[in-house]
Amino acid sequence: MDKQQLIDCHNRIKPFIHNTPVLTSRLVDAMVGANLFFKCENFQKMGAFKMRGAANAIMQLSDKQRQNGVVTHSSGNFAQALSLAAQSLGVKAYIVMPSNAPQVKKDAVKEYNGHIIECEPTLAAREALTKQIQKEKRATFIHPSNDDAVILGQGTACKELLEIHQDLDYVFAPVGGGGLIAGTALAAKYFGDNCNVIGGEPFEVDDAYRSLQSGMIETNKTTNTIADGLRTQLGDRNFPIIKKNVQRIIRVKEDEIVKAMRIIWERLKIICEPSCAVAFAAILKEKEAFLGKKIGVILSGGNVDLNNLPF
Repeated sequence: MDKQQLIDCHNRIKPFIHNTPVLTSRLVDAMVGANLFFKCENFQKMGAFKMRGAANAIMQLSDKQRQNGVVTHSSGNFAQALSLAAQSLGVKAYIVMPSNAPQVKKDAVKEYNGHIIECEPTLAAREALTKQIQKEKRATFIHPSNDDAVILGQGTACKELLEIHQDLDYVFAPVGGGGLIAGTALAAKYFGDNCNVIGGEPFEVDDAYRSLQSGMIETNKTTNTIADGLRTQLGDRNFPIIKKNVQRIIRVKEDEIVKAMRIIWERLKIICEPSCAVAFAAILKEKEAFLGKKIGVILSGGNVDLNNLPF
């Protein structure tokens, strides 16, 4: 995926996305000892960066594919993104969701006219049901993160950030399925000036960290993290990009995620979800390594169940 493809993708999806704001905080900068620039994808349409990749993926389909609809499996944010993007483009969306997905995210999918089919909360169950719907409905499967069109779309968030702040030393992003950090790494490569990308990942789902160590895609034995949007798996499309272009991944504990989330709520005065706070938690964990640096932070989303806050 080259620079021109990323530019073309951004131009294609602009009518369907927000160019989200970038926030700063003197108090947070003082706390970290660096200059932080928060790219607020919690203000994106449907509340997360995933609208970018979903819109790009659907816009790449043929008329025949659009007629038959699209299908994905997602615990929440990509489910909402694909539903809204499909609704905007007049396409039917079938969404396989685990039964334990947050109710607030299920409700949002329904609001965007996504057709929910629930399954057991395992990756195997999600994939099996998705394949069944593909066969029955002839719907086109769009993977939440392991898809070139999705990766390019997610990269446009970092592209927008670097268009405003071209001299960032680092960009941090959370790591789940790998689509966001792969797209972020491509944007940093093509639009940054020696800009390094670092991932934040929960210890409880640290497959990306272990994959970088071993050089091959590792799997998770547990998904016991508060960061529900990161309970996913790296793929063969995004991992080579991550391996080549992401400097490293910093793992964080559950209480560190909650602490970072709380600081964002209190200091930036905005809502972010636990998955969104993971990148900032990684900076806080190793802030001595980044003293005096200019750092972009992709705040991935703000779809929170207000009845189930961790603080």
